[in-house]
Amino acid sequence: MDKQLIAITGFMAAGKTTVSRALAAKLNCEFVDLDELITAQHKKSISEIIKADGEDRFRQLETKTLAEVLPASDDFVIALGGGTWAREENRRLLNEQNARIIWLDAPFELCWKRIPTGDNGRPLAPSREVAERLYRARRPVYELAELRLAVSAGQSAEACANEIAALLLK
Repeated sequence: MDKQLIAITGFMAAGKTTVSRALAAKLNCEFVDLDELITAQHKKSISEIIKADGEDRFRQLETKTLAEVLPASDDFVIALGGGTWAREENRRLLNEQNARIIWLDAPFELCWKRIPTGDNGRPLAPSREVAERLYRARRPVYELAELRLAVSAGQSAEACANEIAALLLK
């Protein structure tokens, strides 16, 4: 039987990590968080990498890490970074592995409430205006995902995981 690879995409703070973890538990398979892998490998937070080396360098590391993890694992759910799916090379890598791509479509207001500000914030979203521009720019790429799950503020990760599992069976 072919391995099952499910990748969760969506804007920053949409709930990708939390929902991916819940989905992996529900499906009894491995959970991988791409940002956590990068952080562990480079001993720096994503913010530190972007601030020190720039977004282009971070995106290169992200693609390299994705290319390493995809063929190396059995059944698993991977939480992608907010910009991973936006890069064509990453979409190609995921498609080559027959990944099922699920877009967590969270409204901007919900994401913005969850994005930390100040020194603990996200360097790619230093202000609401910049974050909203990025959100609008990425939406057309997220729409390329195979499946879409609309996410609302009161929805639990487990409820999202249940809905995704049902979508995958259709």
